[in-house]
Amino acid sequence: MSEETKITAPEGQFEENVEQNVPVLETTEEIIDNNHTEEEVSLISEEILQDLANKSLKEIVTLFDALVEKGDQQEMYKYAEPIKAVFYKTLKKEKIAAGYLAPTEEMVAEEETAEEEAVSENPFAEIERGFKEVYSKYKSLRGAHLQQVEKQKEENFEVKKQIIEELKALVETQEDITTTFPRFRSLQSRWRESGPVPQAKVKDVYDSYQHYVEMFYDYVKINNELRDLDFKKNLEAKTALCEKAEALINEENVVNAFAVLQKLHEEWKEFGPVEKEHREAIWERFKVATSQVNKKHQAYFEKIKADQKVNLAAKTLLCEKAEEIASREVAESNTWNEYSKELEGLQKEWKTIGFASKKDNQKIYDRFRAACDQFYNRKREYYSQFKDQMTRNMEQKVALCEQAEAMKESTDWKKTTEDLINLQKQWKEIGPVSRKKSDQIWNRFRAACDYFFDNKEKNYGGVDPQYVENLNKKLALIEEIKAYESADRAADAEAVKDFTARWNEIGFVPFKEKERIQALYKEAMDSKFHGLSRGRRGGRDGSRGQKEVNPVRAEREKLVQKFRKKESEIATYENNIGFFASSKNADALVKEFTKKIEEAKAELAELEEKIKEIDNQFE
Repeated sequence: MSEETKITAPEGQFEENVEQNVPVLETTEEIIDNNHTEEEVSLISEEILQDLANKSLKEIVTLFDALVEKGDQQEMYKYAEPIKAVFYKTLKKEKIAAGYLAPTEEMVAEEETAEEEAVSENPFAEIERGFKEVYSKYKSLRGAHLQQVEKQKEENFEVKKQIIEELKALVETQEDITTTFPRFRSLQSRWRESGPVPQAKVKDVYDSYQHYVEMFYDYVKINNELRDLDFKKNLEAKTALCEKAEALINEENVVNAFAVLQKLHEEWKEFGPVEKEHREAIWERFKVATSQVNKKHQAYFEKIKADQKVNLAAKTLLCEKAEEIASREVAESNTWNEYSKELEGLQKEWKTIGFASKKDNQKIYDRFRAACDQFYNRKREYYSQFKDQMTRNMEQKVALCEQAEAMKESTDWKKTTEDLINLQKQWKEIGPVSRKKSDQIWNRFRAACDYFFDNKEKNYGGVDPQYVENLNKKLALIEEIKAYESADRAADAEAVKDFTARWNEIGFVPFKEKERIQALYKEAMDSKFHGLSRGRRGGRDGSRGQKEVNPVRAEREKLVQKFRKKESEIATYENNIGFFASSKNADALVKEFTKKIEEAKAELAELEEKIKEIDNQFE
């Protein structure tokens, strides 16, 4: 275009067209090609997210594919990104439910360590690939559409420049009005049909057009009747636009009202001027209606922004709480579960809070999710280590079972009893195993122990094996006495003293054998040391003739009975103390019985000292 036809308005040419100098809109939002602001698109997204929340992945892909195949660019632009957001949110949720992803909510139950089955392949790969294909097709179509729109706008701009050139030439011509006016009408019609131009060029091109339209009306010698008729038609059209704009003031859907208002402004530009006396009034009327719609629109989004700030503050607080939970030191399974419930409460509360602003919403969500992931990653690591420890515990308990099973047939009652009691003590020192295997391994170990102690009970009828061993020692001593060869009286006296001391040192025998073994001892001593053994017989079993019974010996018998009873109690405590490990109150029970054993042993020592004191009186 030449310098003479540059699309600008000469200074001082707008006195009669004041409405053209007022900005079309009083809001600062940038208008996108489907007549929605970014905030409106955000609201649309929220609605779509809610509508699609309960659909399956397949239904979402099918819906999206149908939308793309339909080819409606405005609908695709409106729904594509919300659909994408819902798809990937649903995809993640279904992956978690299928065990393909680590869950972000409750994980392993207390002490449950069942191994997770490995996922050999991604069952969601095909549906995700299908969605990506549809989305790629949409992006391709969208890109082509935008290129075509921009190309068309540039073409429209060239057409409008040409129309302005022709209008300028028409203004400068001196032809008869019957020739110029139809041409003017034709140019107006072509202008309205030519469509939008690039946003950056809108103001200049419309200003230039209106400038030359007014010049045509003001400077061309046209018939007053035709001019007045045209002014009248323009006034009627602009009055109708004012009425439509005023009706939008009471429209409940302020977003829709704002979009319609923009279209009314586009229509306003297409009509020529009205008479000078009406120009300012008609524009002021349209401007007032515009202002009220804009104020409602702006107030609506100000409220949304205020709500979004409140939502952001609430979500920030939840992030801080989640981060505090994620940073806590945890050493026990119960504590992990307690903290998990706290975090689940925060997650439920998060879902009740609305969206933050578009620029903050993803950031705050990522922060909250990072805190949750940190907590659950630490919990998963803990349970992984806990599982390894329980595996080691299981190996140790299996080894103890094998040792107990190897001993259960033993007849070395004393040593095996001590060994099994030692195994039981080791058992209770080993940590837990998985709950589903706990009873099984415990029953195996206890069965082996019970088998041995049942056999021991059958063999001795409840007699302490130490007493049996003492019985065998006394029988051997009797045989030694029988085999003694007498020398002189002094040597025999020493032998009597030696045999008596050794007999008393051996200790108790089973109660039912007491009388028999004492009789055998007396018989052997009398046969070898007639006259020397009197007064030295008896021993710790206290089996004596009726003439030898006295209060001191009676007291000794009572002490001996107490001693045996106390030994039996201690054996029972030690035999059973190892079986408290599986009880919930194991520690308390073990502590209680340990104390009883210590007290019983102290009493046993006292009884033994008293018995020795009595025995010393008769040596």
